Amino acid sequence: MNRTQIAELIVKRLRDAQADVQEQYQSSSAAIGNFVVDDLLPEDLALQIHKAFPDNKDMKLKKSIREYKHVAAQMDEYDPILEEAIYAFQDERVVDLVHEITGIKDLQPDENLYAGGISAMAKDNFLNPHLDNSHDKDRDKWRVLNLLFYVTPEWQDAYGGHLELWPEGVKKPQITLHSRFNRLAVMATHQKSWHSVSPVKHAGTRQCVSNYYFSDSALTPEDRFHVTSFRGRPDQKLRDLVLQMDAKARMALRKVFKKGVRENPHVYKKNQSK
Repeated sequence: MNRTQIAELIVKRLRDAQADVQEQYQSSSAAIGNFVVDDLLPEDLALQIHKAFPDNKDMKLKKSIREYKHVAAQMDEYDPILEEAIYAFQDERVVDLVHEITGIKDLQPDENLYAGGISAMAKDNFLNPHLDNSHDKDRDKWRVLNLLFYVTPEWQDAYGGHLELWPEGVKKPQITLHSRFNRLAVMATHQKSWHSVSPVKHAGTRQCVSNYYFSDSALTPEDRFHVTSFRGRPDQKLRDLVLQMDAKARMALRKVFKKGVRENPHVYKKNQSK
């Protein structure tokens, strides 16, 4: 099945759920706008995408006090269904429908998969509370939406690895959006959209297909340029101090080097796989 066919299925499911997801987004938009859609694709197709994921060892490991996970963006190194699934979310019909649901103008998908692609989180993996980088790889457009499609079957809520939103900041209670099989989670990204992924407590692997939408305009008047900025969880006071200093240091560098001191490796360079 190709990306056009998958996009048709996504559009149909979103249309069926449109009234509900618009209410979800509107009711949360004053803080961190978000919605979830279950059973996004036919189960056999979602299982096919799951089975196509590479072994974790064949993905890039990111491990630090900020995060611990496996990621990949060079999609022509993997089963073609993964690339088709990713780019289905970039189909114009899908983008236009997400615009209808959220009301966000001028949505633009990212064909370069800057920080997008696929990710996998195994036991003890985590992603600390953070703000996503505010712009695309060329620092021309504002990042405004994350679209996360979870494809691990029988992933139970007790296993962890769930998206957490911190609408009142990292010192207040979070909202959990469980990473259930065949679920799409969409969230707004702006100056206050702190989010994280809870530590994985299970011996399996939670898999996700990720896309990010950009716009020529910032989502809120308060938005300013920033690098990906991490914080500690409420019980991680020392880590929180270290991560705040880390974010300030990286921001200082970006004021000097607009596009960073090195090219971000997490970009899909088509026809350049090893």
